[in-house]
Amino acid sequence: MIDQRAARIRRSPNFDGKAFQNRSAATTVRPSSLLPMLKRQFFGREQRYPPGPLPLAWPGPQAHAEPPASGLRVTWLGHSTLLVELGELVILTDPVWAERPSPLPFLGPRRFHPPPIPLQLLPTPDLILLSHDHYDHLDKAAIRSLARRTSRFVTALGVGAHLEAWGIPAAQITELDWWEDVQLPELGLHIDAVPAQHFSGRGLRRNSTLWASWVVRGHGQRLFLGCDSGMFDGFAEIGARYGPFDFASQEMAQYGEYWPDIHMFPEQTIAAVLQLRAEVLLPVHWGTFCLSFHAWDEPIERLLRSASAHDVRLLTPRLGEPVEPATATGLPPWWRTVGG
Repeated sequence: MIDQRAARIRRSPNFDGKAFQNRSAATTVRPSSLLPMLKRQFFGREQRYPPGPLPLAWPGPQAHAEPPASGLRVTWLGHSTLLVELGELVILTDPVWAERPSPLPFLGPRRFHPPPIPLQLLPTPDLILLSHDHYDHLDKAAIRSLARRTSRFVTALGVGAHLEAWGIPAAQITELDWWEDVQLPELGLHIDAVPAQHFSGRGLRRNSTLWASWVVRGHGQRLFLGCDSGMFDGFAEIGARYGPFDFASQEMAQYGEYWPDIHMFPEQTIAAVLQLRAEVLLPVHWGTFCLSFHAWDEPIERLLRSASAHDVRLLTPRLGEPVEPATATGLPPWWRTVGG
């Protein structure tokens, strides 16, 4: 499998012989940003951590005992981790249960909240989708625990090497390059890997593995499950090829003026959703870790204003609160009550 993977990577049109590349030039961090970033880190006055505990709203295992009446139920578990139920099928995205998104347990930003569902009580996933290998998206301990119950992983090209190193058999792993797809007839799914504008790496070496968003089709639903990304022309192409979507999840936080090419600002997320032609957006990549300099709740407030201005329907469930996008209503701005 190692030789086959290396050969596939060398053949990839997105690999330049040394590293994977974005479709157009994208800078991870703007040059000459180190000093201003250090000043902002130590002297910025933003409230980057919540002033009180965040509400956890998981009702318990009984919430998943029956298939969703509408055919689709989604539970946001924090950051980019989603529990997606398509009928009786369970999909998990970018599962992170770690206290800190870091190679060492005592380094890095600490979680704002406990995982809404304890790992041992999580409904057994039929499929785990992994967008890329950053620590806030690929949690080694969680993956190794889930592998005892999960038979199928789909991820971006190269990321499977991590999984195999952690003891997951190669036969359970499917790796896809951009615009590649896989049919999983045993799950009734068709999955396409589509581009994002980001980067990868779990150490000093960057971009030796790919990053990807997902188009998931099956069980009467068409979903877009987004990877971290800056704004780029790929959203319009994805929308034209695969849209409209019944549901989309997309990041809209951890942005910054020093790295505008690799994370979208909230207003850009709304623009991307319009280009994707998605019926409803559930925003992710916020409310769990402090990975930028903005206030912890700034992204969601900006997103609300932009969504209202452009008539985009948002889902803003509490952490662990199962919702059915087709019928969900009356989701209040729960973050405004934190610490109040």
